[in-house]
Amino acid sequence: MSRRADLRNVAIVAHVDHGKTTLVDALLKQSRVFAAHEQVGELIMDSNDLEREKGITILAKTTSIRYRGVKLNIIDTPGHADFGGEVERVLGMADGCLLLVDAAEGPMPQTRVVLRQALALGLRPIIVVNKIDRINADPAQTVELTHDLLLELATDASQLDAPVVYTNGREGTATLALNNPGTTLEPLLDTILSHVPPPPADPDAPFQMLVSNLDHDNYSGRLALGRINKGVLRVGQAVVVCTADGIGARQRISTVLTVEALQRLPVEEVAAGEIVYITGLADVAIGDTVADADDPVPLPRPEVGEPTLRMQFSVNQSPLAGREATLSSTSRQLRARLQRELLTNVALRVADGPTADIFEVSGRGELHLAILIETMRREGYEFEVSRPAVITREIDGRRHEPVEECIIDCDAEAVGAIAETLGSRGAHMQSMRTDAAGRARLTHHAPTRALIGLRSQILTLTRGTGVMSTRLLGWERWRNLPPTTRNGVLTASQPGTAVAYGLLGLQERGQPFIGPGTAVYEGMIVGLNRRPGDLHLNVTKQKQKTNIRSSTEDATVRLVPARTMSLEESLDFIEDDELVEVSPKGIRLRKRVLNADERNKIRKRDKVAAG
Repeated sequence: MSRRADLRNVAIVAHVDHGKTTLVDALLKQSRVFAAHEQVGELIMDSNDLEREKGITILAKTTSIRYRGVKLNIIDTPGHADFGGEVERVLGMADGCLLLVDAAEGPMPQTRVVLRQALALGLRPIIVVNKIDRINADPAQTVELTHDLLLELATDASQLDAPVVYTNGREGTATLALNNPGTTLEPLLDTILSHVPPPPADPDAPFQMLVSNLDHDNYSGRLALGRINKGVLRVGQAVVVCTADGIGARQRISTVLTVEALQRLPVEEVAAGEIVYITGLADVAIGDTVADADDPVPLPRPEVGEPTLRMQFSVNQSPLAGREATLSSTSRQLRARLQRELLTNVALRVADGPTADIFEVSGRGELHLAILIETMRREGYEFEVSRPAVITREIDGRRHEPVEECIIDCDAEAVGAIAETLGSRGAHMQSMRTDAAGRARLTHHAPTRALIGLRSQILTLTRGTGVMSTRLLGWERWRNLPPTTRNGVLTASQPGTAVAYGLLGLQERGQPFIGPGTAVYEGMIVGLNRRPGDLHLNVTKQKQKTNIRSSTEDATVRLVPARTMSLEESLDFIEDDELVEVSPKGIRLRKRVLNADERNKIRKRDKVAAG
């Protein structure tokens, strides 16, 4: 089969925060795709507001540059394990991959996951050792560990012949030898041209393209992204969509767009091997095959890993419902929004819950679900979500649960506290090593349910310097874990507006979650108790007015700052009898049953049933 020498399709895969997007920035700037007066800034590919705020890539994106007469299509993929579904469906568009590894951290959990996926598809890897300017960088050790990983995961002998390029993405330099400092990224680009095979091209075969991603344009409608596998695609061409249910009716292509830098340019005709956007197909979905109408041959649908966590989304039923929502948030609207999410978020699952206004939403991890919640909140929806729960399987008549490898990088002085915390959750330590910079790496194996809520606790124990990474290992028999303990919560006993005098009584009993002027209702969680058990307080209580006053009495009242929790911390914090109320203006914590007397009756009933 002939190949297109004027084209290369390459994906960049790595663990989170190893510098993929920064390296793409440097490639775009050095390829002179921007005008001299343009101020493009940093993290050019992270166009989503959430991506910029969190500093991670969430959505896979495609760009291109020109080098020595060859067009390089570059696919930037997420580095967090929770967004593995994005990686699984776009790697099929590439013929090679840049395996980016931090020179100080070495191969991390997601490095193994994405490398296994890339090698299983037959991609030719190039090892890119990035951040060689770090103080504690050890490029030689990193290369050795990465080669060990290749030996373990390679599916073909040719994949072991992976060249090594040393880069500093922030400075935009690359070199093939550490003793020869680089000045540009040309050594990396030359390696891509020589090592990544050109895509196969059979222009005479019937047209065939696998849809890897979807987008939307206000003028053109739904956009389907994919690489043309065979044939030639022309505007107005008759095609059919091969779905999981069969072959659809004849349709015509309205527009064909190719990617040039950060722009989508219309073309009249494009041949096999190119990555394109097409419009005119109303009901096309990810995994479908767009094929010639006279000779349709479907391609195998990409397999996407199963979710491991689920949570309930429900209509907001708190006393403050409807005050902040900018979009209608009834069960019908929530169902429609979640169904739209399924079109592009292939790792997500949505099912009906026990009642008409509850939906069971399953995802890859806490962050995967939290990003969906935050996106819907910013769109103007309001709803309630429950605590994440693991998804179990029945294997040979026994219950099994997901088990993950957890790697924590921290300062050596925090090792004891972290090991104790993980041990109390039933995790088993596999290894521990330290480096010359006083950092330590702990590797544990633990059930997924033992890791729920651990990330925020690690940040507390390490004063914000700890980094936690996980990857799914498989499924093991369900086992009993040590019980986790969390102090009780302080709940509001009266509706109204919190005042300083009422909050003064709250802070004497625990840690406040709200400040003066906050609207509260009965059953809303307003603080963390210092002791086990819940406590109900009137934070709207006003000071009694009398004609006796002290000149210094009110001046000595001092309120401690309220603890503000992020969405992820809130999901980690709540128990099974609590909910997170999400609205466009913020989040609140509440009890499922708002009335304290009703909660006491349920608690007594459960004790009788258990006894």
